[in-house]
Amino acid sequence: MIRTRRIRVTAVAVLVALAGSPGPAQAEQPHEAGLFSAKDDHPLPPGWRIGGERGARELVWRAAKAVPMGDARVEFRTGDRLLGVPKPARDGRTFRLALGETRPEQLSDLQVTAAGRRLDAAADDTHRSGPHVPRVPEKARTQVPANGVDPGRPGAYRTVTGEYDLAPVRLPGFDTPVEMTAEVVAPKGATGSRPLALFLHGRHDTCYKPGSEDDVTGDWPCADGYKPIPSHLGYLRDQQLLASQGYVTVSISANGINAQDWQAEDAGAQARSSLVRQHLAHWADWTARRSSAPAPRSSTPAVVREAAKTDLSRVLLVGHSRGGEGVNRAAMDSLYPPPAAEDGYRGPVRWKVRGTVLVGPTIFGRNPVADVPSVTLLPGCDGDVSDLQGEDFVDGTRGIGRGTALHSAVYMVGANHNYFNSEWTPGEAVAPARDDFTIDPEEPDPVCTPGTATRLTAAQQHKAGATYIAAAARLFVAGDDRVRPLLDGSGRRAPSADPARVLTHAVGARRSGGFLPDGGVEVTGARLCSAVDPDPAVACLDPETPGSSPHFASWETEQETGRSAVDLKWSAPGSAARITPAEPLSLRGSQKLALRVFVPPNTTGTTFDVSLTDSSDRRVTLGSVRVDGLPGSAHTASYWAQELRVPLTAANRAGLDLRRVTSLELTPRSPSGRAWLMDAWGWAPGTPAVRAAVLPRVDVGRTTVEEGDSGTRTYRIPVEISGHGSGQVRVYVLDPESGRAENCLVTVRPGSDAIDVPVEVRGDTVYGYDMEHDIAVEAVHHAVVGKHRGGITVANDDPEPVVTLSPVADRVTEGEALTWRLSVDAPAAVDIWQPVRVLPVTEGAELSTRDVDPRWLAEWSGEVPDPERPLSDASLWAWLNIPPGATGVDFVVPTVRDEVAEPAESMRLAMTDNNAEPLPGGPVLTGTVLDTP
Repeated sequence: MIRTRRIRVTAVAVLVALAGSPGPAQAEQPHEAGLFSAKDDHPLPPGWRIGGERGARELVWRAAKAVPMGDARVEFRTGDRLLGVPKPARDGRTFRLALGETRPEQLSDLQVTAAGRRLDAAADDTHRSGPHVPRVPEKARTQVPANGVDPGRPGAYRTVTGEYDLAPVRLPGFDTPVEMTAEVVAPKGATGSRPLALFLHGRHDTCYKPGSEDDVTGDWPCADGYKPIPSHLGYLRDQQLLASQGYVTVSISANGINAQDWQAEDAGAQARSSLVRQHLAHWADWTARRSSAPAPRSSTPAVVREAAKTDLSRVLLVGHSRGGEGVNRAAMDSLYPPPAAEDGYRGPVRWKVRGTVLVGPTIFGRNPVADVPSVTLLPGCDGDVSDLQGEDFVDGTRGIGRGTALHSAVYMVGANHNYFNSEWTPGEAVAPARDDFTIDPEEPDPVCTPGTATRLTAAQQHKAGATYIAAAARLFVAGDDRVRPLLDGSGRRAPSADPARVLTHAVGARRSGGFLPDGGVEVTGARLCSAVDPDPAVACLDPETPGSSPHFASWETEQETGRSAVDLKWSAPGSAARITPAEPLSLRGSQKLALRVFVPPNTTGTTFDVSLTDSSDRRVTLGSVRVDGLPGSAHTASYWAQELRVPLTAANRAGLDLRRVTSLELTPRSPSGRAWLMDAWGWAPGTPAVRAAVLPRVDVGRTTVEEGDSGTRTYRIPVEISGHGSGQVRVYVLDPESGRAENCLVTVRPGSDAIDVPVEVRGDTVYGYDMEHDIAVEAVHHAVVGKHRGGITVANDDPEPVVTLSPVADRVTEGEALTWRLSVDAPAAVDIWQPVRVLPVTEGAELSTRDVDPRWLAEWSGEVPDPERPLSDASLWAWLNIPPGATGVDFVVPTVRDEVAEPAESMRLAMTDNNAEPLPGGPVLTGTVLDTP
């Protein structure tokens, strides 16, 4: 049983100096002075402020320019800790996160990130500078052997193209119905039933104004004068290729989800799954009708009637970016049904998903479907999902299911995120489009700037993407094992993808054994490192390392248990690193030992001897392997493992007992270097039949409860465990104040309450903030996780105190202090925040910046303005804080005494809203300073 508790905290007073005249726009200016604390005198960075109406505090960030609507999730962080996912405003620049009881002093090292990329201060991220010119190994410039079958070649079928547009559907949690629009490309005149390939695009702007170069929105439906962006038409070339090879293809529109997914705790993954399965259900209906005699033609779209008949026992799902996570969830939901309350499709499953293709995908839930084969395309120059988190669709399947499904990662050097979709590609799209890889004209990226030797053109990239989508279809759906070497790390190329440099590695299929660093191994002669711990002493990659690794992409918890690698570092050849599993492994039936290893980008010639030892202490050196680093820069995730294989011939010849292998040794032969081992397996050719394991499924819900007026109530975070069998998951309990997590391994079975997280709520009659008690769940062994995060929201049910502003000393002699009192009619359990603002004087002389204590002015505004100006021109906007239990706080303005004879001077003060506008009907108070007698 895991227990959590409610904590109440205090905070301090703050003051913000506005840059310019007040108003809604100015209150959000990106270069406004930051938030200052009277306690520590440290400002928030430019562009940040604390906003919100009184008690409902929000951390607000406004970008210098609009943040394009993309697939990576915008996150607020303090250092390596996730604060939360902010809600975007319609202007595309402003993002707001409810702070709850987070204290200002906890808001240090604020960052805005998206897939590990800084959005707020990238220009200041100086430690990430890297080599200016990548050294591309000579080996990489030579052509690797061509595969015997090239799936990128068009087939013999003529094709038919058309659209259907059905009635919109309502999905749980979304206010606006979602469109059911799709583009069909299918073989014409093909005999028999043909497999179906369904495409789902990612998160992109939804509407555009024709004739405008940059007028796009995230609205749905589109406003007058705007048209929908047809993102679903961006895969027509991929569809044409598959249709010519005999596949019925359909690409579906998801603008309605993209416009609303910020409301969903899972970023829309379940909604996208529901939409996919709604379309598949219609295809099942149309297929059934075509089989009846006579078929009712009017209820089937014309293009479907004209296309070849579909075989829904052979379905391939292709998803781009958040669409990748969506089709992964659709594959999961087709095998392990989701909770009915969360799902927008409740009908029977009348299809079988044979495989998925995930193009530059997100995987916020870290919940890949282990027993459905997959191919994940990782674009080396992805400027959106730049951490290449989709690698977890490979790494995260180890130990989850039966292990027979092939999971392939396809690293495409020089490809960006957007150009796999022609409607996201400049020069091809009907709406405004862009290169997602940010180009700094002052310092071009040596790998990804267009025109470099490693960057692909849009046409080259789309052609290569189509080829590898077709390879997945041919292997997973058609069962043609001849294309497997293109996907499983065998080092073959598809000529249709030239000149793209494409590398692959894989897990699953006919791999056996498995030296997994995160599976409880002993390591000598090297270091067992943590993939996610920010501490340089245990981290696999030092935080100052230029670039990053897809294997180490961060998740929602500060640290994750069990994500490790073996870190080898040497200054002379010959010192072996030994990896010893807890129990001997069997490599019986394997032909080769496959290792996934990465080395620093742009390095060449790293060489190892590879040895095995059996339970009789017989040690055999199998041979040597060599690996060269990928082209990389400070802006790429190029620390990516390549698959290396060494034959087991020497082991068999020497009589090594491959049924009981006790250790693996890597002995560097290079003069010096560094490398990381992700895992090692016994490998054999072939693609076995895949049968999904019977697994329990975990979904975390959310419940909102009121705290009540008295007593203590215990609630439990809603967790539904369905399916069959038993498995293990890791449960992370997030502290509601600090966000830090404690975790434990839990065995789950359907119908049980194995994940029991009680939340104690004490009732009172004192105003407080809403509080969220959250957990996150990750599958570890023989289990699947649908909705991975949820919890209990404790809603405050007490009235907010009435705040008033009144004078204490509003007529003083220079040298004394003007004082006003901000009061509440009843103490609160939490901080009460109220902004007040200095307004221009309407009659008589106004106090100037020289009339107040310069230390006070510098403390609260960040500077003493020069030359002298009226105090209202300093744009002082004070966020006053009444601490918990207190009934008021004083706003004190110390004045200075001078020898100049002058008339009485005054200042005006008013409470404001969070945009610095005086509250309607609120008092405007005047303070007067008299000359010294």
